Amino acid sequence: MPDLIVHPAERPLIGSVPVPADKSIAHRALLLAGLATGQSRIRGGTLGGDVLSTVSALRALGVRIDEPSPGDLVVHGAGLSGLRAPDGPIDCGNSGTTMRLLAGILVAQRFAARLVGDASLSRRPMERVARPLRLRGGHIEGQLDPRKIGEITAPLDVGPLPEPHVLSSIEHEIPVPCDQTKSALLLSGLFADGPTFVREPIVSRDHTERMLTALGAPIDSVGAMVCLDAARFSGALPAFELDVPGDLSAAAFLVAAAQIVPGSRVTARRVGLNPTRTGLLEVLRDMDGDVAVEIKGEALGEPVGDLHIASGSGSGAGLRGGRAGGELASRAIDELPILLGLGARARGLTEVFDARELRAQETDRIAAMASVLGAFGLRCEERTDGLLVEGRPDRPLDAADVDSRGDHRIAMTAAVLGLAASGPTRVRDAGCIATSFPLFVGTLRALGARIEVEGARAA
Repeated sequence: MPDLIVHPAERPLIGSVPVPADKSIAHRALLLAGLATGQSRIRGGTLGGDVLSTVSALRALGVRIDEPSPGDLVVHGAGLSGLRAPDGPIDCGNSGTTMRLLAGILVAQRFAARLVGDASLSRRPMERVARPLRLRGGHIEGQLDPRKIGEITAPLDVGPLPEPHVLSSIEHEIPVPCDQTKSALLLSGLFADGPTFVREPIVSRDHTERMLTALGAPIDSVGAMVCLDAARFSGALPAFELDVPGDLSAAAFLVAAAQIVPGSRVTARRVGLNPTRTGLLEVLRDMDGDVAVEIKGEALGEPVGDLHIASGSGSGAGLRGGRAGGELASRAIDELPILLGLGARARGLTEVFDARELRAQETDRIAAMASVLGAFGLRCEERTDGLLVEGRPDRPLDAADVDSRGDHRIAMTAAVLGLAASGPTRVRDAGCIATSFPLFVGTLRALGARIEVEGARAA
């Protein structure tokens, strides 16, 4: 796998750039297009490895997907009853979203399917999705996790749902906010004979609800409770067209780079600005960051706009320490590693808490970020549910040698911090970045950063 050599920024980052299609939206759009009646068109630009896993999974289930041009997908919907049994295991790659959401669809099918993934995905917890789907009559079995009693991991064996059974109604309370569990239940609710009620402690990402509502499904939301009423569902989803907004989680790395490199002026174009995803922007405002949001329209219920990022001319870009916990941590869960990266260049302390979920992602991101920050010479305190870092805005960070641990967000966070280091920083095993931001290096180079790629398969 290739390594990145990131050189300290010698001049401001300047430019206007796009970001990859929002993975969360693209996954859901593809799955719903596969279940729709008719031909849907999804334009996503550069598609990362996770989204391609969903494309591959749908094809394995008999959904025809054409790509007339790169990133332009035409999905010939099979309808709610048109999926077919796969010829073998369905490979979800590194995509937990693919596996968990697909499980919600497959529990209602009359055939069995096995969902597998790479080594990282095969370590992630799946009982949170499997249990409520079992409660409504679905069949899911996984591998018992020796690290935690009562937990299962992939491979998952899902279905079949025998004739004449139908998934039942359910009222389920999710103890920890999880949009993937909520989405799996709502998708399974399209096949159920009664309502699907899901309640969370706080509202998690609501992409599924917005998309289903835009397609005419009977979705009602009150605070942190959402209901899909099967009695009011027509039994069919219409085909649609969607230009997938850019991923705010990917844009976050450009936001951070522009904030920590003095004098930078960067615009990230056509970014998804769903309010359940903008926690980072709110924390950054409290840290005295300079990010202007320009709303430009809507795409299938999702607000879309440009982010204009600027930083001052002084060292450290004028940031002060910030805090993210509770609802803010939930709405910025994928951005918390780079938020801690911003804290590395802020005055005072930056704290992330109420974020135990970080320990169950592609890697243990709390432990990984403690290691990354330490490699750059920063003082930090690892906690059970988060991390505390003491910023160093007055002098460059130490040049570091960082192992990505196969986690794209850890790799990109380390690369961004390398721009503020005293010498070249090496990010090892950086190929994982293609999971979510295939053109990450090229985008930073276009803005003026100097990054080299080492490795036989660097291209």
